[in-house]
Amino acid sequence: MIYPWGNARRFHSLADNYKQKYGSRIQKVSIHAGFTCPNRDGTVGVGGCTFCNNSGFSPGYCHEEHSIDEQIEKGLQFLQKRYRRARVFVAYFQAYSNTYDEINILKERYERALAHPEISGISVGTRPDCIDDEKLDYLAALAQNNIVSVEYGVESCYEETLLRINRGHTFWQSVQAIEETAARGLHTAIHLILGLPGESREQMLEQSKIISALPINSVKFHQLQIVKNTPMAEEYRLHPENFDFFSPEEYVEFMAKFVEQLNPSIAIERFAGEVPPQYNLRAAWKGLRSDQVTLLIEDKLKKWDSWQGKFYLS
Repeated sequence: MIYPWGNARRFHSLADNYKQKYGSRIQKVSIHAGFTCPNRDGTVGVGGCTFCNNSGFSPGYCHEEHSIDEQIEKGLQFLQKRYRRARVFVAYFQAYSNTYDEINILKERYERALAHPEISGISVGTRPDCIDDEKLDYLAALAQNNIVSVEYGVESCYEETLLRINRGHTFWQSVQAIEETAARGLHTAIHLILGLPGESREQMLEQSKIISALPINSVKFHQLQIVKNTPMAEEYRLHPENFDFFSPEEYVEFMAKFVEQLNPSIAIERFAGEVPPQYNLRAAWKGLRSDQVTLLIEDKLKKWDSWQGKFYLS
């Protein structure tokens, strides 16, 4: 069976989408460009999101003290060895909120990355409260000649959860930013964390319907992991009863159900995240890698004779 995304895979894979469009997988070269966040510098809060220790989410070559050029070179050396078939690389502005500065600063840093001969575009990770018309218009202009995507950390569709994790913005702000970004024809992506404290499994599953109604191109899923040296790690130490973690088997079944309800036009970039062992306070999945999780979810969908969007209601 060929599904609406053009192949026989049971979910809409962003990697496959890119291979078809560009003739190769797209590999992201992570960059720490020296930005911060408004919930760290006191603009909307201090301390950052309760789950966040940026060192736990960034590759080893991604350090602010190195120039953008140096980080790209180190990243390419690493990625070209690990992914030998990769031919297309984009600079991934990953650390913190990468539109949180004046437009002239953004232009200088983005264009520095785009000047590298091996870089074909940029992927900009940011928050929905750190974007405006001027920045979006500039990104849309860049997208005329480069691969450009904007990734918003939505994390949850529930206002109570966003308050609890000190996110510092509302879900309504996420919706506005997504709509304004998509209206300019930019690739619009979101991140969603599954397993945040206070959310029931039913609430988490309901988010498949909520995000399906948004004009997004792709999504990254993260299972909740407790990263050392974060406020959430302290909450877990003091109140472990607040947390309801997925076992690998539960997560695979949950994600298969989530995918069944998900809009088939939304490409999935990743089903699960990985925190390096030295940062992971609770390594409960015994080394199960994200690519293995993907295979298990595909196996579950095959067993059920199901696929992404089977129960999607537009």
